[in-house]
Amino acid sequence: MKKTLFLLILAGGLLACTKQQPQENSYIVDKFYDLEVLRYDVPDFDELTLQQKTLVYYLSEAALQGRDILYDQNCQYNLAIRRLVEEAYLCNKEQSSKCESFKEEFDKLEKYLKRIWFSDGIHHHYSEDKFLPEFSREEWREMLRNVPAPKIEHILLQNKQEHSHSCSKSTEELLQIIEDVMFDPDIMPKRTNQADGVDLLLTSANNYYQGLTQAEAEAWYAAHKDNSREPLWIGLNSQLVKDENGIYERVYKVGGLYGEALEKVVYWLEKAKDVAENDQQRLVIEKLIDFNRTGDLRTFNEYAIAWVKDVDSRVDFVNGFTETYGDPLGITGSWEAMVNFKNLEATKRTTILAANAQWFEDNSPTDKAFKKETVKGVTAKVINATILGGDCYPSTPIGINLPNANWIRKEYGSKSVTIQNITDAYDKAAQGNGFNEEFMLSDKEVQLNKEFGCLTDNCHTDLHECLGHGSGKLLPGVSKDALREHASTIEEARADLFGLYYIADPKMVELGIIPDKEAYKAEYYRQMMNGAMTQLVRIELGKDIEEAHMRNRALIANWVLANANPENPETQIIEKDGKHYMQINDYEGLRKLYGKLLAIIQRVTSTGDFDTAKSLVETYAVKIDPTLHKEMLERYEKLNLAPYKGFVNPVYKPVFDENGNITDIKIDYSEGYIEQHLRYSRDYSPLPTWN
Repeated sequence: MKKTLFLLILAGGLLACTKQQPQENSYIVDKFYDLEVLRYDVPDFDELTLQQKTLVYYLSEAALQGRDILYDQNCQYNLAIRRLVEEAYLCNKEQSSKCESFKEEFDKLEKYLKRIWFSDGIHHHYSEDKFLPEFSREEWREMLRNVPAPKIEHILLQNKQEHSHSCSKSTEELLQIIEDVMFDPDIMPKRTNQADGVDLLLTSANNYYQGLTQAEAEAWYAAHKDNSREPLWIGLNSQLVKDENGIYERVYKVGGLYGEALEKVVYWLEKAKDVAENDQQRLVIEKLIDFNRTGDLRTFNEYAIAWVKDVDSRVDFVNGFTETYGDPLGITGSWEAMVNFKNLEATKRTTILAANAQWFEDNSPTDKAFKKETVKGVTAKVINATILGGDCYPSTPIGINLPNANWIRKEYGSKSVTIQNITDAYDKAAQGNGFNEEFMLSDKEVQLNKEFGCLTDNCHTDLHECLGHGSGKLLPGVSKDALREHASTIEEARADLFGLYYIADPKMVELGIIPDKEAYKAEYYRQMMNGAMTQLVRIELGKDIEEAHMRNRALIANWVLANANPENPETQIIEKDGKHYMQINDYEGLRKLYGKLLAIIQRVTSTGDFDTAKSLVETYAVKIDPTLHKEMLERYEKLNLAPYKGFVNPVYKPVFDENGNITDIKIDYSEGYIEQHLRYSRDYSPLPTWN
């Protein structure tokens, strides 16, 4: 399965490549636990026409209306917990300002709530482990006493449905269940479990399945698999349920599961359709509206094809059930949305890559049998994001390549984007934070990164998204689901390796994308250091690597270290002054190792070799050296940095004339993190608590 949402953010943010700025950083909005909330600019928005600005506004409203969907997909108790904690926050806020002894308790509640917002639920957005409140059960009950009983009853008992978890339970019973889910570490400890040897559905807290074992779900999908030339993505937009009526789907659509939210999405998409830039973009929006209303997967295919063909519009968007990382079986899409417009100047480099896609495919170090004879429809651009929603908010990717269906990519191509204003925000927030100086081997590597790091990072993302995911092919008869739970890790490793192999190619200098033949070394050093060492600061001591992108980077770095020349290693971890560092001795030799691993992983993908995929992941991508891990955590802690970053969105405010016509759209950057999420919960929360 193609899973192409790409995230590559180092522990201290993107490695800063400019000089230190004053300590007060206007891009940092909030900081709590291991999280930092940033602000991003939307440059060139004023260059858009009124029609384009209005389109951005309508699409942004549609993007925000799906927020509740992701919460419910992540865990069936998320909406109840979020709404109860929000009410407790609002009803206890005044008391906290008057009573000093209560303030500490309230501050713990506020931090817990901010964490829920950041993770779209009660499980960490990256590690997927459940986080527990710092306040006690008794303190929680005390705070709930200040919430009026009718508000609690409204949250817990509203809109009871046949499948509702509240259908036959009283308020008191539901409060006890929710309390246990919040405080008991053994209840729903993992949002999406990828551990080997266990039932992935029974051990995952997410809400894509109800009442099924992994074996039952896999058997159902196998029986309903579409093997036609233009297959439907069975399960993309549905919850699979087993009850006394057997096994069946609850389809995400207006009038179906999540219908209340999708009806709001459709409302704003209808408005967006009327201000579309051209007929092709209007067709895209019409097909998406039809899909949301019917849930028909044939319509989804038509929408995806129309979206790929829309290459002339400046404004673009993603909206709906797209990436499948949240499903332990990699089948059902999580809700995500992003609105953006083309960065005309920066897009010049991706246009060059797309125009030369066939050359890159032909010269790949992979077996000829696994290469595409003809690369079709590769379009790539650099964008400025205008709104982030669902699984793209608050934490967001820096690059996207869609659609995920292999047959559409083969027949019609794909669209790839690098999100420039997001990478700019990461970089500006990371300036002068001391990360490079602490973890890089010497001033040589630090200076190399300052000179070329930002450029090569963006170029690697371009290669990853624009060409990497679109490269290669599956052999006839190989299923997109062949690699099962390891598909995400292998796919991201494949695209990463494609980018790493080619960023060092003289062709990049010849095309004018890379200015210096030595520049690629900045990316090579950073990737090796991060994959084998510094990304470990995101993981609790004693735990394994779980997240697919982290596993991908660990797989690459650790495989290279294990397969380096034993006598003259191309790269190695060395000890210096009691600390461990990455050292690269032979950059050209390292490129050859990247090429060798790319050939292996392309073969695994093309042939559906599950056993080799499993071996690669379990050998190189999961386990951590505890001594090295402890050292990384201790060194990082001294820097007082947050390893995870997310964002607040700008606010788009329409200006109207006396007749109610929009005359302009203004951007407001002043909204804070707490204010934004409370507003979103008030204005964009159409779903019942139980779905």
